[in-house]
Amino acid sequence: MSPPPEPETQAIAVELERLRGTVTTGFAEVKGSLAVLVERSTRNEQDLARLRTETQRSLDALGAEVEALKARRWPLGMVGAVAGVVGAATGAVALFR
Repeated sequence: MSPPPEPETQAIAVELERLRGTVTTGFAEVKGSLAVLVERSTRNEQDLARLRTETQRSLDALGAEVEALKARRWPLGMVGAVAGVVGAATGAVALFR
């Protein structure tokens, strides 16, 4: 039979068990915090991907609108030339009348 443990040895064993519980609790808290951070990171990545897609769609739509406006605009050089010819013709008609 082994001799009974000394009171100092028992106190050390109790303290080690308490420290083990504290470390286990700390690791559980860290693990929980990391899980929350991973979830937030995943959600942020999904939101970023969605926002990039929406932004690209908006840019494509805006580009299409700009191209449509460019196609419908009047060429200012041509408008100026027509106005000059009409003005000259009006002046010539008024002069010869």
